[in-house]
Amino acid sequence: MLYLPASAKHQSAPTLSWPDRFQQLASSAHEPRLRAYYSKGMVTGDTPIAEAPLLAVDFETTGLDPAQHGIVSIAMIPMTIQRIALQQAKTWIVKPQRPLTSESVVIHGITHSDIAAADDIVDHLEEILAFAAGKIWVVHYRGIERPFFQRTLLNRIQESIDFPVIDTMQLEANCRRRPLTRWQKLLQMANLKQYPQPSIRLADSRERYGLPFYPPHNALTDTLACAELLQAQIAHHYSPTTPISQLWL
Repeated sequence: MLYLPASAKHQSAPTLSWPDRFQQLASSAHEPRLRAYYSKGMVTGDTPIAEAPLLAVDFETTGLDPAQHGIVSIAMIPMTIQRIALQQAKTWIVKPQRPLTSESVVIHGITHSDIAAADDIVDHLEEILAFAAGKIWVVHYRGIERPFFQRTLLNRIQESIDFPVIDTMQLEANCRRRPLTRWQKLLQMANLKQYPQPSIRLADSRERYGLPFYPPHNALTDTLACAELLQAQIAHHYSPTTPISQLWL
């Protein structure tokens, strides 16, 4: 996983409820694989988190900008708030449209030879969408997985995709960070006083819950780390009966 600053702008949730949005997209999608994905539907917002079908997801990418960079690896693990089905995990290395950068190779360790032997993401699209159908994505910072997947499909099949996500970074920000008052913002902008906020990066967030350290920037490891973090967040700050509408975006 490559991280964007926590202050980066996020996408907003759709005006329609997610089940209605999926029904609409099932009718309007031209790509058969997308129609099949949307036709599986989505749970309603009043579904308790304990009953929601979840899918922890992480992408490794060649950079931070979906318009300029691409996906190089994907990991997905089905989960609930009680169990992480690691034995059902799926991983893919895929060939990005743009070349690897030396910086990204150092970060995630996926090399030019790995990419040369990889398939295009479209070759795996049916399997990826079938695996994700009906499940809510769990990610650590939604500014990566959803926009990268949307841009990738738009470039490859000329059609985007939409789906709900639970963002563990946003949940951690909601629990740990407090908005500054207008006066505090003015003092900080003038460099007269700083009001540091706790880090909400994946490793730092996990440490607060006593979760073990995992080496970062491996899609499967980061996916597991994100799944465990959500379980800890629900246990500490929410309830198994919390409606999914309070968590997804």
